[in-house]
Amino acid sequence: MTTAEPQFAAIAALLGDPARANILRALMDGRARTAKELAAIAGVTAPTASGHLGKLMAAELLTVLAQGRHRYYRLANSLVACAIESLMALAGERPLPRHRHNAALTGALRCARTCYDHLAGRLGVQIHDHLLLNGHLLPGHDRSDGNSTGHDYLVSDSGRLLLARIDIDVDAVARQRRGFARPCLDWSERVPHLAGGLGAVIASHCFDHGWITRQEGSRAVRLTDAGAKSLKSLFGIEAGDIAAGSR
Repeated sequence: MTTAEPQFAAIAALLGDPARANILRALMDGRARTAKELAAIAGVTAPTASGHLGKLMAAELLTVLAQGRHRYYRLANSLVACAIESLMALAGERPLPRHRHNAALTGALRCARTCYDHLAGRLGVQIHDHLLLNGHLLPGHDRSDGNSTGHDYLVSDSGRLLLARIDIDVDAVARQRRGFARPCLDWSERVPHLAGGLGAVIASHCFDHGWITRQEGSRAVRLTDAGAKSLKSLFGIEAGDIAAGSR
């Protein structure tokens, strides 16, 4: 008697290659990169990188954007990012080797970073926890409308009022053809942060209003003075708690 191979086995095999794993991890900040850039990151030749990218594209883990003569690769969607983030948590992965030059960046990643298009690290986790513990998000349920799978949170009336303060239209987010609001296991904190369309629009608002800024060459983000004030008002987040690691 034979047993059919699980569908995720092929994906797992793709992720098991170190070069492909490094390519995927490099794209976790949501930015698009060229094949040349990804080859350098993965430590492989351009033809080898092209082969890896073709396999990842065929598995629908990546998409490609054409701009003039250049082609830019990025993760296909936030579901891919959440899967990679969860695997990093499962592996107990450290982002960089331990030495003095990397110590500050390692700490910055744990404080606040992007996970594809939403916020992760202690900042992302505290936003998630505040919304959930204060009843702004309600436990998830199965959606069967064809637009998402898995367990999405519901937004309560109090949550709608809170998000309306920063001009987030919950109904408009829910109509997007993607997961609405779901937990994504945080690699460094080992507890969920908020992913899906709602997590993405909160992160976008923070960037657009200068509450957070990107650290060049990293997924890490920095909380600005304006951001510290606004996020404390909205989500009860203390900037010192993010830096100190208390929750």
